[in-house]
Amino acid sequence: MDFAIPHATPARPWLVADIGGTNARFGLVTAVGQPAVHVQRLAVADHAGPEQAIRAYLAGLASAGEPAGLATEGLAAAALAVATPVTGDEVSFTNSVWRFSVQGLQEALGLARLLVLNDFEALALSLPRLGPAQRHTPAGWLAPADAPTQTLAVVGPGTGLGVGGVLPTPAGWVAIAGEGGHVTLAAADEEEAALLAWVRRSHGHVSAERLLSGLGLPLLHQAVAAVQGRAVPVLSAEQIVTAGLGEGGDALCRETLAHFCAMLGGVAGNVALTLGARGGLYIGGGIVPRLGDFFACSRFRERMLAKGRFADYLAAVPVAIITDTLAALAGGALALEQAAAPR
Repeated sequence: MDFAIPHATPARPWLVADIGGTNARFGLVTAVGQPAVHVQRLAVADHAGPEQAIRAYLAGLASAGEPAGLATEGLAAAALAVATPVTGDEVSFTNSVWRFSVQGLQEALGLARLLVLNDFEALALSLPRLGPAQRHTPAGWLAPADAPTQTLAVVGPGTGLGVGGVLPTPAGWVAIAGEGGHVTLAAADEEEAALLAWVRRSHGHVSAERLLSGLGLPLLHQAVAAVQGRAVPVLSAEQIVTAGLGEGGDALCRETLAHFCAMLGGVAGNVALTLGARGGLYIGGGIVPRLGDFFACSRFRERMLAKGRFADYLAAVPVAIITDTLAALAGGALALEQAAAPR
């Protein structure tokens, strides 16, 4: 079945954005299927809300003469990928003070259409068009097809842990927006059971995000030390990654990263099974791309496949690491494209 939809080339630019708790990336889409241009990153703390940030972004482009004279009135539509659940008109960010009304923002900017998506909903929508230059598959692993026709899934350990999926339908690709990072984390062996038991002393519910994220790595490091009867200073995720990967680096940090990769593999296998992601399992977020060969040689794939009778099923699922930091912008562009397409 052909899942392509008719192209709807914008007569005026579309604005796309990827907004987190710290930074917001903005870009313009001037041709369907093409990457966003004039991409800039603005600090969330420097602006009162998304309307002010968007106006500052456009004013900056205008002052640079590129594109000349563009204001909000020159935009046809916008898609904002936001790092928070989107459950209605009121959007409140989890990790910043920004909050806004979708309808109010659309009216304030004079947009014909405004789409607001969860950030992993947007990232999932980017997957069907990710090319080899935007993703990496370790040697010996099965790589995704360039033109997928089956369900795709993404698991992304960054500041938090995001999970998403995208389904092919005759009307185009449809994203699944959920909060899969907050499912209960399960132990696969006695060592992991001891780690989770230690964490449960201070956290009644140990979610996947509680340990498998930038916020969770320091806690995982503390758990690994505690199970070994050691007391160590609290390190940041950045410090753990740097120390664990360094030549002759810290053995405890390296062991922490090994547990991280293994448990992430277990979660990834669960996601692929739950969504039936036969087209591919993608890994997003900022942590895994930094691990390089350490990740490729870790127990991630072993644990992803360790699902008993369904090991062969998962062995046929392609895996790729997303290396394009602007992928969510492309997902927002596809959402706009499909919304504008004739039905």
